[in-house]
Amino acid sequence: MFRRLFWGSLVLAVPTVLLSRMFADLVGYQIPDVPGISGVPPVLGTIVYLWFGRPFLSGAVAEISSRRPGMMLLVALAITVAFGASWGATLEILPHHLDFWWELALLVVIMLLGHWIEMRSLVRTTSALDSLATLLPDEAERAEGDEVVVVSPADLQLGDVIIVRPGGSIAADGRVVSGSASMDESMITGESLPVRRDVGDTVVAGTIATDSGLRVEVTAVGEQTALAGIQKLVADAQASSSRAQRLADKAAGWLFWFALGSAVVTFIVWALIGLPEDGLIRTITVLVIACPHALGLAIPLVISISTERAARAGVLVKDRLAMEAMRSVDTVLFDKTGTLTKGQPTVTAVEPAPGTLSADEVLRMAAAAEADSEHPLARAIVRAAEQKRLTLPPADDFSSHPAEGVTATVEGRTVHVGGPGLLAREGVRELPVADEWRTQGAIILHVLVDGVVVGGLSLADEIRVESRAAVDALHERGIEVVMITGDAEAVATTVGAELGIDRVYAGVRPEDKASKVAQLQHEGRTVAMVGDGVNDAPALAQADVGIAIGAGTDVAIGSAGIILASDDPRAVLSIIDLSNATYRKSIQNLAWGAGYNLVAVPLAAGVLASIGFVLPMSVGAVLMSASTVVVALNAQLLRRLDLAPSRLAPTDHHQNA
Repeated sequence: MFRRLFWGSLVLAVPTVLLSRMFADLVGYQIPDVPGISGVPPVLGTIVYLWFGRPFLSGAVAEISSRRPGMMLLVALAITVAFGASWGATLEILPHHLDFWWELALLVVIMLLGHWIEMRSLVRTTSALDSLATLLPDEAERAEGDEVVVVSPADLQLGDVIIVRPGGSIAADGRVVSGSASMDESMITGESLPVRRDVGDTVVAGTIATDSGLRVEVTAVGEQTALAGIQKLVADAQASSSRAQRLADKAAGWLFWFALGSAVVTFIVWALIGLPEDGLIRTITVLVIACPHALGLAIPLVISISTERAARAGVLVKDRLAMEAMRSVDTVLFDKTGTLTKGQPTVTAVEPAPGTLSADEVLRMAAAAEADSEHPLARAIVRAAEQKRLTLPPADDFSSHPAEGVTATVEGRTVHVGGPGLLAREGVRELPVADEWRTQGAIILHVLVDGVVVGGLSLADEIRVESRAAVDALHERGIEVVMITGDAEAVATTVGAELGIDRVYAGVRPEDKASKVAQLQHEGRTVAMVGDGVNDAPALAQADVGIAIGAGTDVAIGSAGIILASDDPRAVLSIIDLSNATYRKSIQNLAWGAGYNLVAVPLAAGVLASIGFVLPMSVGAVLMSASTVVVALNAQLLRRLDLAPSRLAPTDHHQNA
């Protein structure tokens, strides 16, 4: 609507301005002496006021009805005064100095342009999120035995296996069961670099396998997918207000009374000194140039662009107050499992017993024995073997024994994989390296072949490659990093030392996490909590800013003000950078928008008339237009902010690890 009104008003404003005698005198050219040409500005100016100015007139009526004067009322006051004064000058009822048809036309055009820019930015924000719906393919290939059946993504069920061709997009959230591919996840996470996904890794609907095909077991469909969750947040992201926005709205209300009071005082003072005609001109000038459209754009435009920019970077702002608060955060509290770590066991070391098998052979035999088990530790061992591209021989006579481990026949040999219970049953001793692994908080399994210990496996919750870079970058900003976990002290200390974390809370029960956040707050700290699980929800709600990992639970997401579409902890830095940039732009625009009015109105009223300076109407109009352009361009600079997590590269140390 604002786009159509802007272009229509611009078409009429051009001849209105060019044929205006006051504008011609200002610029310095002669208007052709053509019969009837002097009537063009009044006719076109009236159309501009009545038709193209109607959004502001109707908005003013609404503000009057609600008894809450604000932006629309002040704009409507300015264009109405210009309209009335111009007709008065045209009919020679008022002095010809008050012929403001050109200014009226420019006022409406600039106001419509400003609102179009604002609305377009808001639409871009919505479309940046809503367009995720178009990422799903129209069809999915479902494997049914030896056949491949083409179905709609809506017909997929949990447990279905779908085939993803090279270059194809994934139809539902799932887990890779066959193949390996570089995935383009930029549309979800904002990260431009492709991410390698192997067997056992999770993949998200809408992402693209760029170089090879995959088979994916469906783990979420419909409203349970990450895409659906992101779309669900659109309304919250758009509807939430902010302190800065409320301040801008209040400023507009104050400026209304400021302009109205200044106009009354101006007329009275000029009338008292015996110059009522000059007082009328000054009063009208005050009311016209007090139009605060630069202020009206100052905050909404910055907020809408920052929300859009965040969405494109995989940061979903559910509560704008949370985004504003991030700039003052001095402590970031990370949940360990699923946030700094991957939340699943991983084989971190394989130690062969002297004089037996090689490390790869130990892993191969263990994985073959564990292949039929669904236990998380078994899946981790099999996954480690697959990543090393080890060929697993078939296993027979598989059996599982609680607290002891598994047994199977592999290549005619009896293979046992288990913990301390297995060693006690078989009467054998653990490897010497087990003591070192134990101090690190690792899970220790031993592999026995025909009753002989051939090696040991160390398993732990794998630290995310990106976590060290996130911690280092937070330290560079002077922010303390704290980790909280329910794990044992040894595990927590190892992870904390590896990442260089300042403070570690270990063995914390779920119900006590919120009290740890409160403890930090009582120390005078402003805390951002980052978590992904149900047991993180109270802590997320207690924190000054709650940040949920997008792959987390609905409860965690519901308790947070900001949601990360990715599981990359470096995205926290993107939030901080965006919060700082948004605040700076908001203050700059607010200062410019309000500052213009606070300076221009007294000058237009004639406070410096005693020294021979009175702000001309034409100069005030130019400055008013310039203020809008400055505010709009300044807000657009936010689009240049680089928020991609990859700009914070993991350290070499952690890559080697």
